[in-house]
Amino acid sequence: MAEAEFEEDTIWMTELETALVEECDFGTLRNICKGRSVPEHLRGEIWQICLGVQGKGDALAAFDGLYDMEEQGPLREDCAALVDKLGNEEEDKVSIVSDLESIITFYCKSRGETYTASNGWLETIQPLLALKLSRAELYNCFYAIQNKYIPRDCLKTSGAFHLFRLLLQYHDPELCSFLDTKKITADLFAMPWFRCLLSATCDLPVTLKMWDVYFQHADPFLVFFLALVILVNAREIILSSDEESKQIIAEKIVSFPSGLEAEDIEDFCSLAQYYETKTPQSFRRDYQMPLFGTSLAPVQEGVGEQVGQALCLPVSVMELLQASELAAEDGVRYFIVDCRPADQYNSGHLPTAFHLDANLMLQNPVEFSTAVHALFATRSSALATGSVAAGEHLCFLGSGREEEDQFVNMVVANFLQKSQQYISMARGGYAALHQLLRDNLGEGLVNHNSRTCIACSPGTPSSASDAENSDDFANSKTLTRDLFGKLSTVVKSKSVEMKEKLANYIKNDQTPIERHVSNTDRLGKRYRNMANVFTIGDDDEGEDNMMLPVSDDEPKEVVSLDTWLQKPDVAYSCQCQEVLGNGYMFPSYLLVTGSHLYVLRDIPKKKGMAYIQARRALGSVVKITSKKKHPDFITFKYGTSEDEGFHITDMDRFIISKAGDATRIIKQQIMKVLDALDS
Repeated sequence: MAEAEFEEDTIWMTELETALVEECDFGTLRNICKGRSVPEHLRGEIWQICLGVQGKGDALAAFDGLYDMEEQGPLREDCAALVDKLGNEEEDKVSIVSDLESIITFYCKSRGETYTASNGWLETIQPLLALKLSRAELYNCFYAIQNKYIPRDCLKTSGAFHLFRLLLQYHDPELCSFLDTKKITADLFAMPWFRCLLSATCDLPVTLKMWDVYFQHADPFLVFFLALVILVNAREIILSSDEESKQIIAEKIVSFPSGLEAEDIEDFCSLAQYYETKTPQSFRRDYQMPLFGTSLAPVQEGVGEQVGQALCLPVSVMELLQASELAAEDGVRYFIVDCRPADQYNSGHLPTAFHLDANLMLQNPVEFSTAVHALFATRSSALATGSVAAGEHLCFLGSGREEEDQFVNMVVANFLQKSQQYISMARGGYAALHQLLRDNLGEGLVNHNSRTCIACSPGTPSSASDAENSDDFANSKTLTRDLFGKLSTVVKSKSVEMKEKLANYIKNDQTPIERHVSNTDRLGKRYRNMANVFTIGDDDEGEDNMMLPVSDDEPKEVVSLDTWLQKPDVAYSCQCQEVLGNGYMFPSYLLVTGSHLYVLRDIPKKKGMAYIQARRALGSVVKITSKKKHPDFITFKYGTSEDEGFHITDMDRFIISKAGDATRIIKQQIMKVLDALDS
C-alpha cells in the first residue's frame, strides 16, 4: 500500500513539474493538484498562479519612496518585531524589514488605508516570506490575498460576522444560542481568523498546507466554513464553559486553531467543503460584492445592519425552486413550509409546499402542535420515499407582507429555540415567488385564483413591488418558463377539499397539504412552438426539439473560466443560459474566436471552472434564428450546404440577454470565415 501511494505521489508531482515548465493555467494546475498540499520548492510558483499574479509587473515601481505616514514609526517597529521572531540571519534582517515597510507603506498610500497593528497585514505576509519571493512578487501575492480573500468590512462594519453567525445558527443552533446568551459576538473570536486566513493562530507549516488547499479552492467564503468547523469541532468544550466569563470563553475560542497540526489539514478543509455543500448558496450572491468586491467599488452601506437583522439565513425563491431539480445527493434539498393563512394558501401555492398556518400558534396552540408533528412525519415520509418534495432543510415561506409575516417570524423563532437545524426563510415570501412566476402562474402554482390571490388583487402591498425590483427577477420571463413548467403536473388534489381550514385537515386525519409529491412524479416541459422575429435563415417550427439532445452525460474537458475569457483570440464573449432539448437550462458562456464558437458551462461545485460543452466551427453555422415572443432565445443550427438547401446536423439553443449584439458579432465572424474559404 505504501509503495502504491509513493508511486501515485511521484506520478502527480512529475505531472505538476512538467505543467509548470509549460506555463500551465490555474485550471490545469488545480486538476493536477486536486486540493493536495504541494511540494515546498514549487509552492511560490503555484501560489502565484492560483492568485492570478504569475508574471505580473512590479507595482512597487510606482512607489514615491517617501516613508511619511503618521503611523510610520509603529509600522517600522512591527516589521522589525516580525523579522526578529522569524530568526533570519542578521545581514538579511535589514533588507527584509525594508521590504516589508515598503510593501505596507505603498499599500496604504495606493488604497487610502491606515495601518494599525490589529489589521492582520503582517500576519498575512508572514507565510509569504517563507516562499523566498522577490519584493515585487511578495507585494503582488499580498495584494491578491487582501483583495480576493479578506472580507472588506472586517475592521469597518460587522457584516461578515453577522453572516457567520447566521451560518453557525443554520448548522448548530444550540451552539449559536449559547454564544448569543453569553453575548459573545462572532467578531470577538473570528476577527483574528478572518483578517489573515487563520495564519495568526496557526503554526507556519499548518498555514502553508492550509493555504495550498485554500488557493486551489479559490473560494473567498471558505474561511467562513473553516471557522464553522473549528466551532462545531469544539462545541462540547464551549458548551461546558457556562461558568466562565465572556472574555475567557472568547479567548479560548480564538486559540482553538493553534491545536491544528499539518496532518489535520486535509480533513479540516474537507469538512469545511462538506459544510459548504450543505448550506444554501443565496448568501454568496448577496454578499460577494459587499464583502469581497473590488476595492474600487464603495462598501455598500447598511450591509452589516441588513444581515444583522435577519432572523435566520435567507434563501432566494429562485434557489428554492432550482433545488427541486437536484439529484437526491446533490446540494441542499428543501422541505418548503408555507406559513400563510389558509385562505391565502388555498388561493395559490407551490405543489411541493406543506401548509402550516402561522396564526394557529397563537389562536390554537394544540392544533399548531399537531400540525408541527404532521410536518415532521410528512418530511420523514417524503425522505423515505425519495419524493421530489423531500428535503432535510426547512425553508419557511410567508406572504411577503409584514402583517402576516410577524406570525411567521414567531414560528421560525419557535423552531430555532428548539435547536432545529437547517432553518431558513424564503426572501420576499409569496410576493417574491408570485413575481418570479408571473408568466407561469397556472403552471408553477396549484389552485391559483387571481380573484382571491393577494398578489393579483388591486391592493397588492409594496412588498410585491419591492420583489419586482429584486435581482431574483432579472430576466425572469425567459429564465423561469421551463423551470416552473416542470412542476405543472406534479400535484393534483384527491382527498382534501382546499376550501377547508387546516384545523379540519388535522381533525379528518388528512395531510395538511393537497398531496406531497412522490418520487414517481415526472417533471418536464420545454420551450416549443415559438415563432421567430429575427432570422439569419429560416426558422423551421418544431425542428428544434428533434435535433437537441436531452442529456449530455459524456465526459467534458474542465478549464479555468477566467483563463479562457482572457484568451487573446477571443473576439467576443457573453453570459447566457444553454437550453437543452428537455428544457433544462444551465448558466454558460459563449466565446467567439476567429474560427470557432465555444460553449463553456459553469461548474457550480467548482467556482471559476467550466466544462467545454461544445466547439463549433464558424463555417458550420448555417442558420441563426430567434423567437417572436422571446427575441433573446437564440438557436444556432449547424450543417452543410447542398443543392436542395441546407442539411442540418446539429444545433444549440441559448437565452442571451444582449442577443442582438451577440448575433451581429457572430454573423460578422462567420462572414469573415466564409470570405476566407471562398478566396
